[in-house]
Amino acid sequence: MIQIGNTNISDDLVTQQFTCDLEKCKGACCVLGDSGAPVNEDEKTVLKQIFSSIKPFLRPEGIKAIEKLGTSVIDTENDCVTPLVDGKECAYAVFEEGIARCGIENAFMAGAVPFRKPISCFLYPVRIKKYRTYDAVNYDIWPVCDPARALGESLQTPVYVFTAQALREKYDEAWYRELQHAAEEKKVTGKL
Repeated sequence: MIQIGNTNISDDLVTQQFTCDLEKCKGACCVLGDSGAPVNEDEKTVLKQIFSSIKPFLRPEGIKAIEKLGTSVIDTENDCVTPLVDGKECAYAVFEEGIARCGIENAFMAGAVPFRKPISCFLYPVRIKKYRTYDAVNYDIWPVCDPARALGESLQTPVYVFTAQALREKYDEAWYRELQHAAEEKKVTGKL
């Protein structure tokens, strides 16, 4: 385990390899699962504020689900998440050439909104569990991401490198530099 400030980071972020392979998984993380993507309180507010701006980037089914359920919902585990279309894919998912992508991110890339997407989506496969005094930063292993693990292995891309931009956004540049230093130290000392 690596400890930086109030975060406890699993060694898996350093030892495991990962690079999304959308051509193979088809964006299954936006389609499969029991509930939508986790949304924090700030994001809940932002989604309400930007809905009209991202609406042109969404599918009619997604718009209908959001208008019926809300821009975020509470799931069966009492967590705030993105709504689903008929209990299946994320209401913000759009399909381009058979691949599920994020309509919010498409709006961001087009310059329509300043918000990229929920940090839980941006960080994936990293998941953060908040405790009273610290964050547990873990690598989530899901079978739909088997192609990403294979591609990461072939490219030798550790999870923390693949998620670098998202980790910097979640914490900050100094935090990420400490993580890089700890990863390099573990590699040099052979304590991986």
